[in-house]
Amino acid sequence: MGNADETTIDPQHVIIIEPVRGSDIPVRLMYLEMVDGVYAPIGLRTPPGQGPFPLVLFASGNGGGGMAVVREFTQNVSWTQEEFLKAGYAVAWMRYRAEVDYAYDRIGPLVEDKRQRRQLLNRGPLEYEDVIAIVKYVRTLPYVAPDLIFYMGMSHGGEMAFKIASEYHGVRAMIASEPAAHEFLRLRPDSTARINPETGLLDVERMLMREPEKVRPRITEDVARARIEPIKTPIFVQGRNSDELQGIFRVCYELLIECGKEARWATYEHDLHGFAYVRRNGSGDYAPDAVQRKVVADSIAFFDQYLQGK
Repeated sequence: MGNADETTIDPQHVIIIEPVRGSDIPVRLMYLEMVDGVYAPIGLRTPPGQGPFPLVLFASGNGGGGMAVVREFTQNVSWTQEEFLKAGYAVAWMRYRAEVDYAYDRIGPLVEDKRQRRQLLNRGPLEYEDVIAIVKYVRTLPYVAPDLIFYMGMSHGGEMAFKIASEYHGVRAMIASEPAAHEFLRLRPDSTARINPETGLLDVERMLMREPEKVRPRITEDVARARIEPIKTPIFVQGRNSDELQGIFRVCYELLIECGKEARWATYEHDLHGFAYVRRNGSGDYAPDAVQRKVVADSIAFFDQYLQGK
């Protein structure tokens, strides 16, 4: 174990610097404390210079996987982040706790109290609340511009954009890319969704909700509007023409506009769910196609509009 004097890492503020494959910009692998005292990992990179830099937090799908996923995404799913770094943004992959099926819709807001001088919560935190805790922490970093925190979430990460923005206003602007927001909208699934007989949980992987006309009568509109009403954050909703949930993506945007929110819509033709996050190919290279280049350029341009702060 060595002597205590040989310790080089602060156990309460763990930061490990690691090189990134094919890049001159390393990653800071960090563990950040969440509202309940457990830790979530992020991998944060900054462009050359002293900053403070605007920062984009990236979320992909459901949570879980811990630091192993942060490292894998940093090394092999970071062409999109490289483009943001070139544009002057700091970037970070996040992991957060796994989604709890329909908990957001059932158990209400998180309430904190004290018991025997210690923290008492009315329920366990959810994954989107981990992201809020991460935002609050990174705002304190000296090399991050605290009023220029951005968020880009894909799939379930896109739904989290709506949950976060409904309760917290510390993010400057958000991108919800292919947002699987059936829970946020309180959508009633049809027969294309099923109950997994092994777990008793709803399986929506093959749910077909391509048309807004099909989706709109199936959402609980008064609930969805009440959740959208507090939103102050501009949101760019990105669709994918052939996605099974394209109708959900579009209805999210339509409700934002109908509720008077600042929102943008664009939809793209691509075969891959999560196409906005470019992975290395079988040869180990990044080879983004024209559509992927377009969606990333559109994303950077959207955030660029808000670089003057609030």
